Amino acid sequence: MKDIQNRKDIEILMEAFYSKALCDDLIGFIFTDIAKLDLAHHLPIISDFWEMVLFQTINFQEKYGRSPLFTHLKLNEKISLQKEHFTRWLKIFSETVDQIFAGEKAELAKMRAVSIANTMLIKFGSQNPVGVPIAR
Repeated sequence: MKDIQNRKDIEILMEAFYSKALCDDLIGFIFTDIAKLDLAHHLPIISDFWEMVLFQTINFQEKYGRSPLFTHLKLNEKISLQKEHFTRWLKIFSETVDQIFAGEKAELAKMRAVSIANTMLIKFGSQNPVGVPIAR
């Protein structure tokens, strides 16, 4: 398997991840019923975010005028996002990365996902971090 090398790879990863996450029995409803995620609109934005995270090619906040944390804080006002939600999100994300990619950027994506999840958990009032995904 190859590593994540460019924007197209990120788009492939995001499409694969959301195809699983949207139908997941624990977190799928958060995307579909609570956030009412418009996937066609969201995929370019989330791909921009991960492109920034992995390749530092854009300034996400400058481009969109908001941070992903703020968006999730607003979502947390609608439904209390819990550790088990983030744990499942990480599991699906890490498994999806591992099914498609291998290498330095793939590992970085998984590690950054853990950092993002833990930052959000702390901001939402939890002091219990989620675990680090197991490397292959």
